[in-house]
Amino acid sequence: MVTPTDSVLRGKRAVVAGSSRGIGLAVAKALVAEGVSVIVNGREEAVALAAATELSAAGGVAVAVAGSAADHAIAQAMVDAAVVEFGGVDIVINCAGTAEPAGSSILTATTDEFRAQLDAHLVSSFELVRAAAPLLVAQGAGAVVLTGSAASSGMFGGIGYPAGKGGANSLAMALAAELRPNGVRVNVVCPGGKTRLSSGDDYRAHIDDLHERGLLDEGTRDIALQPAPAEYVAPLYAYLASDLATDVTGEIFSAAGGFIGEYPPFQPSFVAYRGHDDEPPYSLAEVAALIASR
Repeated sequence: MVTPTDSVLRGKRAVVAGSSRGIGLAVAKALVAEGVSVIVNGREEAVALAAATELSAAGGVAVAVAGSAADHAIAQAMVDAAVVEFGGVDIVINCAGTAEPAGSSILTATTDEFRAQLDAHLVSSFELVRAAAPLLVAQGAGAVVLTGSAASSGMFGGIGYPAGKGGANSLAMALAAELRPNGVRVNVVCPGGKTRLSSGDDYRAHIDDLHERGLLDEGTRDIALQPAPAEYVAPLYAYLASDLATDVTGEIFSAAGGFIGEYPPFQPSFVAYRGHDDEPPYSLAEVAALIASR
């Protein structure tokens, strides 16, 4: 039986945005353990360098590029570094992100705060893939894994964070359709794990508030307050980056602790149909009756 360590991931080359801490670092560690050379990235140079040093000390090959992946120059520098240091790029993963200000809502969020969330989660995904796509298309192969979130459902509150994560989900679906003919796969992981963003008094207060407002049921609240270590979600990223997933593209997965889930495709369910060649538009009353009878 073929194992990833033996042949599937060994020798691959990856850029992993947002990998100096948290889930991104756990993903980088999982890839390095499988023989992947990794470009490590984070906004703070000292932290990114420390992560790369840690990975290298463990026997891996890791190079740090500091800065925000939402900055085109930084995203391009990550890809360029992979080409110079490793000879190319096979895997592109975005784990970059940041927490939304406490209590953020449509009643309190500023335009700058909203745009900062879109930059951190959506624009970073766009810039990273934009920088790497020409290389992946030219070689006719590659794997892209973006990071979404269950928060895109709106159940965890906020405004910019769910919008940015939902945008990353949609971007991934569009990229998967566009790049499929070129042999490039694109998928999403919506992870849950214990990180700086999911711990501390402010986080606990936020989850308790969502429960009190009826947005989270008791079970979901308890799970959110006791997330598993980040390394539990890393194997799913590694799988999607590997050749074991050659037939998997355009899919959104969920991972938290020992749980792995999959979101259904975005497709409408049937409510009603009326031909437009010989039938008039629905009246207001007809629409109301149709929706009420679902």
